[in-house]
Amino acid sequence: MRTLHAEWTKFRTVRGWVLGAVGAALASVLFLLVGTASSNQGAGADAALPAGPGGEAVNDSFSFLHTTVTGDGSLTVPVTSLTGILADPDAGPSDTVSGLTPWSKAGIILKTSLTQGSSYAAVMATAAHGVRMQHDFVHDRAGDVTGTPSPATPQWLRLVRTGTTVTGYDSTDGVHWTEIGTAEIAGTTLQVGLFVTAPATVDTANASSAPATASATFGQPTLTGAWNNDGWSYTQVGNDAGTSGSYVPTASGSYRANDDGFTITGAGDIAPVVGGPALGPAFTVETFLIGTFVCLLVLSVVAVQFGAGEYRRGLLTLTLTATPRRGRVVAAKAIVVTGVAFVVGVGAAAASLALGQARASAAHFAVLTVPPTEQVRAVLGTGLLLAATTLLALSLGVVLRRSAAAIAAVATLVVVPYVLAMGGMLPTDAAQWLLRLTPAAGFAIQQTLSRYAHVLSVYTPATGYFPLPPWAGLAVLGAWTLALTGLAWWMLRRRNA
Repeated sequence: MRTLHAEWTKFRTVRGWVLGAVGAALASVLFLLVGTASSNQGAGADAALPAGPGGEAVNDSFSFLHTTVTGDGSLTVPVTSLTGILADPDAGPSDTVSGLTPWSKAGIILKTSLTQGSSYAAVMATAAHGVRMQHDFVHDRAGDVTGTPSPATPQWLRLVRTGTTVTGYDSTDGVHWTEIGTAEIAGTTLQVGLFVTAPATVDTANASSAPATASATFGQPTLTGAWNNDGWSYTQVGNDAGTSGSYVPTASGSYRANDDGFTITGAGDIAPVVGGPALGPAFTVETFLIGTFVCLLVLSVVAVQFGAGEYRRGLLTLTLTATPRRGRVVAAKAIVVTGVAFVVGVGAAAASLALGQARASAAHFAVLTVPPTEQVRAVLGTGLLLAATTLLALSLGVVLRRSAAAIAAVATLVVVPYVLAMGGMLPTDAAQWLLRLTPAAGFAIQQTLSRYAHVLSVYTPATGYFPLPPWAGLAVLGAWTLALTGLAWWMLRRRNA
């Protein structure tokens, strides 16, 4: 404890180090303000993203031909065609071509209400992934029927509700049925019917998107059990097509009754919001924590000077005379810098998150909401990220004995890989390997963007996606830090002061 008290006294009595810690926190908030300065001031009050049952931000925009039902029952319908129109990327903004995005959807949906984000279960035909059953945005399961529906090869779909259990089925002939899966959907009065939606096209090479619209033809729907058809109503769920969808020019959501069924046109998606081009103009938790990078740089400089400063001033001999057990000196310095960095990191992250959300709300700018547990992990993880990096910097200061060399080493190990990978300056594979192997992997602890196999986007470092999960990325940084701290302890014990 005496050694720890002595090192803490050194830290707090050097004005530059204290001001550096305070300045790091202020710089973090300042860069938040700079990073969000371009927010869309005219986005309007409807810019808030809907939240799904799990608290995640979702897209919930589609054309819906529906009726109100209660109790147990089923809805069966054949999908006889699925076609679409895409914006032509090689022509003008008003030019279109025929085609479908891979996750264009047409099928049956049972929804607790018409409110965006409400619980649902759906079975659907898709453009490129066969029949699927999805529920509550994040759950997806493949059916047995593959391909795209056509008049020659219709795809039959069925949803059955018993109690709160909803079961999805598919069939190629309407006679022989295969169960896809089940979901639990509570509620007494529900909306059931036919839907069509189409997310925007995604250019994975250029990380861009373009409008897309889908149209599906359905045969006559059949209701059984307590589900009675008191008349079909049409609703465009969502005021627009969401972050990952928009109608091509001249198209809009609509339905038309045919002699043997309905034709429905729609755009948008029913899925969680993800990063990349599918995100659209919205802020994320990572946006609000943009100042962490500057905070890390400042704290690393302070930590290097705390570790190497006594060599330059010739004071290490006095320290080791007072504390002959050199390992305790390294441990005490480590506790001081990591404690300061953790407190600064958590405080700055919490303040930045609150300020960023308030700023976005005041500007009516969309924010990608995540569950509270994810926000807490990002805030506490920021503290751990800064603590581990400053300990790494301290260790390099002890090992190299020169502040300039140690700061250059920190930049080489942490700063340069992060900038090259996340700035899109490297091919995707090279960027991902840098973020797997270098201490810059630790920034993954701040990631709240999720990836889903049933949502097409660009999941690369340049669009905010780390190759490792949050805690795995932090573990890579931790391994580097432990190795360098061990080296610092060993070298301080072995060589002359």
